Amino acid sequence: MQRDSSTTGQTCRDNRAPIAGRRAAIDRRQLLRLGLSGVAGLTLPELLRWRAQASEQGNKQSNHKSVILLWMAGGPSQIDTWDPKPRRPSENRGPFATTSTALPGTAICEHLPKQAAMLDRFTLIRSVDSAGSDHSPGKVMQTGNRKARPRSNPLGDTYPAIGSVVAKFRGEQRPEIPPYVAFNRDPAHVAGGGAIGMRYNAMNGHRAAGLPEYEGFGRLTKEAAAISGAGRFTLPDGLSIDRLHDRNALARSFDRLRSETDRSGTMDAFDHFQRQAVELVLGGKARQAFDLSLEPEASRVRYGEHLWCQQALLARRLVEAGVSFVTIDLSFGINAGDWDSHGDNHVFGGIGTGLKPLLPVFDHLVTTLVTDLEQRAMLDDVLILAMGEFGRSPIIGTQTGFVGGRNHWPRVMSMCMAGGGLKHGQVIGSTDPAGGHINTRPVTPADIAATVYKHMGVPLDITYEDRAGRPINIVDGNGQPIRELF
Repeated sequence: MQRDSSTTGQTCRDNRAPIAGRRAAIDRRQLLRLGLSGVAGLTLPELLRWRAQASEQGNKQSNHKSVILLWMAGGPSQIDTWDPKPRRPSENRGPFATTSTALPGTAICEHLPKQAAMLDRFTLIRSVDSAGSDHSPGKVMQTGNRKARPRSNPLGDTYPAIGSVVAKFRGEQRPEIPPYVAFNRDPAHVAGGGAIGMRYNAMNGHRAAGLPEYEGFGRLTKEAAAISGAGRFTLPDGLSIDRLHDRNALARSFDRLRSETDRSGTMDAFDHFQRQAVELVLGGKARQAFDLSLEPEASRVRYGEHLWCQQALLARRLVEAGVSFVTIDLSFGINAGDWDSHGDNHVFGGIGTGLKPLLPVFDHLVTTLVTDLEQRAMLDDVLILAMGEFGRSPIIGTQTGFVGGRNHWPRVMSMCMAGGGLKHGQVIGSTDPAGGHINTRPVTPADIAATVYKHMGVPLDITYEDRAGRPINIVDGNGQPIRELF
């Protein structure tokens, strides 16, 4: 099994200055009086009180806001997707042609025709500064913090995922519905709770939905097996509801005893997950949301049989049921991920052999999801993000040992967004003529995190305590919501 090498990026400033322009009506001292205290954060009653005050001030918070992150594990090439360079030499522009879009003067890759036709519903960001980002594991872009680099920073795993922050500080939107769910095979592809606690890790939606356990290394030709429904939510033979309650109460009493000496939070997380599992089995709401057999056949056909598309349909069902944050790991592979297109003789292939088969699946998935949410009047509440760890090198075939691919390139990457009631139909930022460096409007991982938090109604100046007891802001450095979207 081949491990992937990494191109290191720049280190970031450790700047914890307060972010200007945040919720002026409720300052930090008021939040502290409401009960904000390090790792304890806002309790649910306090967060509800904050939302009520925000509503009175004209900033109404929807109870159904959510996020779907389409995680393109491995790092998609910006030049061969959303930032093509058709007038450049072939070794720079790559093997793909371009297609015009619904945005006049904007072209994208020819293998994204459906997205091109409805690009007025999307925002492309061509100037994401992914310096320092890595993969296997890749945490920087999913946490919004450049220090979340477990490969080079021993504390890299302590920075919580954006989804985990949402789960903790926004809380559960509905009883019996988990706030954070991820569909992934490789645990390293999805960031977890870090210092705020394991209980805010993502629930494994793949297993909960009874989806097929696939194997292999990034081979998209593998046919997705039949979906069996939410079989993980049924009780084993011989276990009644009464016995389940008794066992759960007894186990909880032991867990509380053990948790008194557990400083890592492992037992607290175990106790939480155990209670949540019982609630999911007995409540029925989550079981129904994870059960694709309850979805009309026409809808299942529209999304298609590919496993990623079925996961996208499940994501729509989950946010409709009340899940706050869903991550879909768009990868069959482990270690790096299917979008890690180093070369034709690399396990994930090159631009032509590896990336090309992925694009039509992604094109169908993202446009079907956006259209479905729009038709259900949900698109303004659901923010969709599609991105990976970093971009790819502007010149093809320069990496030793590989042909027809691009190496890691954390200097710049492209991503797309849709929904969330934001201002779309635009391109933010630009790169130089070769597509290798930011030309205008840098967007940082912290800016992306701040944008998600603003959409979700999470106060941007919340802090949590790291393992040394120091307060850490959920928005790293000088991160700000992306102004062009609001």
